[in-house]
Amino acid sequence: MSSMPLHAARGIVIAAWELSESFIRASGPGGQNVNKVATAVQLRFDIRNSPSLNDRVKTNALRLGGSRVSKDGVLIIEANRFRTQERNRADARARLTELIDQASEPPPPPRRKTRPTKGSVERRLAAKSGRATIKKARGKVDDE
Repeated sequence: MSSMPLHAARGIVIAAWELSESFIRASGPGGQNVNKVATAVQLRFDIRNSPSLNDRVKTNALRLGGSRVSKDGVLIIEANRFRTQERNRADARARLTELIDQASEPPPPPRRKTRPTKGSVERRLAAKSGRATIKKARGKVDDE
């Protein structure tokens, strides 16, 4: 269990009891220390059953999580970029915060229908007729 709540954008606060961390042995940097110390972090967050997120944010987070989300709706973030547990823990929490921030972005405003201006329509039609006369002039030449 992590001890601190996670503060994301737009006032979303994920309580510490919703996050569970487990430490595993990591491949990568660390030399022989890798074989002895569990420095990689697996951060688990149950998106589907979280009371901190509204339904729109939950569906966006499940979509953004992709293959990192289990069938039960649990997001699993593995962090093993660094040599220490603390830096990997901070990295996993930062990645979760980033995902929640992306999921909580408001939807884009709806597109407003616009019509082309009168001048642009006239220019388009003039260009079309100009091309038509050029193509008509490419016909066969009579020998008479």
